[in-house]
Amino acid sequence: MSYVQGFLLAVPEARKAEYIALAEAVWEVARDHGCLALRENWGVDVPDGTVTSFPMAVKLAAGETVVFAWMEWPDRETCEAAHRSMMEDPRMQAMHGRKPPFDGMRMMWGGFAPVVDRRA
Repeated sequence: MSYVQGFLLAVPEARKAEYIALAEAVWEVARDHGCLALRENWGVDVPDGTVTSFPMAVKLAAGETVVFAWMEWPDRETCEAAHRSMMEDPRMQAMHGRKPPFDGMRMMWGGFAPVVDRRA
């Protein structure tokens, strides 16, 4: 059964192109380590909530947009092994030390086992 990693973060609107470039670079590495799909989604209709919301979850600041992303893997074992080997990949090591185009302290992520997966 497939395994999905989900990500929610706030990205400054002025750094959108930089974020997309980073996502593309990470995809190249992840794909080579077994990732089946990467979806990066720029928020266009992400309303504030009263009790909870995506903007509240990432402590969205003025000039930022919510990004909702996920990676699909064949299974959890492949994902976990890939993350270990990806950290040793020279392409990922080249990205370390660069300031990311978002505040990693406000990013959240988790792993999920799909229970319904229907497509038209």
